[in-house]
This record gives sequence, C-alpha cells and structure tokens, in this order.
Amino acid sequence: MYRYTEKVVPPAGTDAFVRDAPTVLSYAALGCFTFWLYAFAPAVTLLRDEIGFSYSVLGAYEVCWSAGAALAGACFAWTARHLSRGSLLWGSALATAVGAGLFTLGRGVPATLAGAAVFGTAGAMLLTVVQAILSDRHGSRRDRALTEANIGAGVSAVLAPLAVGALAATVIGWRAAFALPAAVLVVLYLRYRNRPLPVPARRHAARGAGRLPAACWLFAVLTAVGSAVEFCLVYFGPQMLIDSGFSATAAGTALSSNLLGILLGRLAGAGLTRRPGRAVPLLYASLAVSLAGVVLFWSTDRPALAVAALFLSGVGIANLYPLSLALTLAAADGQEDRANARSQLILGLVAAASPFVLGSLADRYGLAAGFALEPILVAGCFLLLWAGLRARREGGAEFA
Repeated sequence: MYRYTEKVVPPAGTDAFVRDAPTVLSYAALGCFTFWLYAFAPAVTLLRDEIGFSYSVLGAYEVCWSAGAALAGACFAWTARHLSRGSLLWGSALATAVGAGLFTLGRGVPATLAGAAVFGTAGAMLLTVVQAILSDRHGSRRDRALTEANIGAGVSAVLAPLAVGALAATVIGWRAAFALPAAVLVVLYLRYRNRPLPVPARRHAARGAGRLPAACWLFAVLTAVGSAVEFCLVYFGPQMLIDSGFSATAAGTALSSNLLGILLGRLAGAGLTRRPGRAVPLLYASLAVSLAGVVLFWSTDRPALAVAALFLSGVGIANLYPLSLALTLAAADGQEDRANARSQLILGLVAAASPFVLGSLADRYGLAAGFALEPILVAGCFLLLWAGLRARREGGAEFA
C-alpha cells in the first residue's frame, strides 16, 4: 500500500523523486490523451480534404475542443471536491474515448464538431486530474514530474500523426488510429484500477475559498498562451505546407518534424529539471528558440527549410506547457486544485480564440498574413513570464 497523506523529508543531498504506481499510471494516461490530441489535428486536415470547408471552419474544430476544455476547467475544482481522484481519472478516460468515437464515426461537419466538443471536455478533465495526481504526489518537485510526463506525451505526439498518415494511405483509413489509446486505457484500467491514488492535502480544502495570487493568474495565462502557440502551429502548420506544395497527407506527416522537436526538447528538459531552480531560465530559453523557429517557418517559402523550422519550433515549444503549469501550481498558495482548474479554463478560452482568429485572418488576408499571430503570441509569453516573476517577488495583489 502507498501512503500519500504524509510528507517524508528525505536526508540532505538525496533525490526524493520516486516513480511509483500512481506516477507511472499518470504518465501513461497522459500519453493516451496526447495521442488523441495530436491525431486530432491531422485528422481535421484529412477531414477538410474529404468534405471541403473553409479555414474558419477548420478553426471552429479547435474552438469546439477548446470550449469543452474551458468547461472542464470551470467544473474541475467543484468536481474534485466531490469525487475521488480515481473516479475522476477513469470516468474522464471513458468519456474521452466516447468523444473520440463520436468524432471519428460522425459524418459531416455538425456531427464531427459535436464529437470534438465532447472530446475536448472529457480530455481536458483527464489532463487536469492527471496533473493534479502528479502535483499531489510530488509537491515541490512537480516541475520534474510534469516534464517527465510530457516526454511520454511527446512520444505519443510523434507517433499520432504518423499513425494517422500511415493508416490514411491504407484501406483501413485514418479513423482506426483513434482506437489505439482506448485499447491502452483498457489495459491500464485492468492493471491499476485497485491501486490507491494520492489525495489532496487538507490545507487545499481549508484555503479553497481564498483568492489566488496575482502571480498564479499571470502564470496561468502564460500556460494558456504558450499552448495557443503550439495549437496554432499544429493546426495551421500543415496548411502552410500545403500552400508550399505538399499534399494533405504529406503535410500531416511532415508535422512530425515539429513533434520530434517537442520530444527531444522534453528529453533535454527532463535532464535539466533533475535539479530544482532551473524552470525559469529554461522557460526563457524555450521562448527564445520558439520565436526563432516560428519566425523562420512563417517567413520561408522553401519546403525543406519550413520542415526544419517546424523542428526548431518544437524544441522551443516543448517545455512551455509543463514548466508554466509548474510555476502556476507553485504560486497557488496551497490551492493547487483551484489553480489547476483555472489554468485549464483560461487555456480553453485562449486556445479557442487564437486559432479562430488566425483562421479568420487567413480567410480575409491570406494564410501567411494570418500566421503573423504566432510571433505575437510568443512575444506575449515573454511579457507574461516577466510580469509573473515580478508579481511573485513583490508578493503582488491577490484577486479572485
């Protein structure tokens, strides 16, 4: 049996980080969700090729997913007070599988949009409870846990578009790829359903009615905007490649260069976060690399250079989400569940707006002009990180 309600202080100089059953389960569940998430974007590209719809409708798929994520963020703190971590984990996993099924089995835009909304709601709940489990289990070392968890997610991110592209070229079809994470989750359930999971510390409930610090809100917005940079690139990067002469299938597969960069970046990030105190320098470096990659991808008209720029962007983007989220939870002043939920709510809203804005600009002025939103978002991340650190140093004013 595992004991999680007591904090054990390790001897000086030892590494207290332990990858126990709840940690491994969380890593694997996040990998399943990430496979679905990164299969979703190339699937929408292929769906557009099948049905034929505008860039604005393409952005609407991300809007539906993100609206669901925002709803999950709005409900998570309340749900977490009434349900155990295990009930939340397995319930949201089942609902995510249902949403993925609705998306793949639906016919036409309305049905697949509805599937995207269900997938977004349940998937965001699954993501949020996994993050909560890792935060409960690892406390001040959550930055390492979240970074390591996102290595497995990075592997899934690389494999997902490859699987979609490979199956799209066969008689089986791309939709079969969405059954793979469901099968893995069944195996995980059979293996771990009776394992105890960590519970939130009592201080969370006692202080749950308080206000989140300003630094926590700024870092939560940073988490959301950093994710918007990634989502816009994932959704519209293939369209930029298609404009450069790629086929829809080749463009979706070429996106793997970006996802490979994400995987390698997270492997490097996991090594760097083995020692505490490196999150902020790594975040600044990641943003600088992201900006360089995005600007290069946006400005080049050479396919090979565009693929290389996608890889560089991936290296930069890799650690934006896990490290920004770790800063958000660390600044939560004992209200990690609430901060976790608010970060997902803001992420859903920002991630819904940004691809839709980019798609609308692309329809009106051209895709290259609309893609100018990407470097603007990265610049905003620099400002949010600086402001959040300043608010944390100064003990900035709190607000609801």
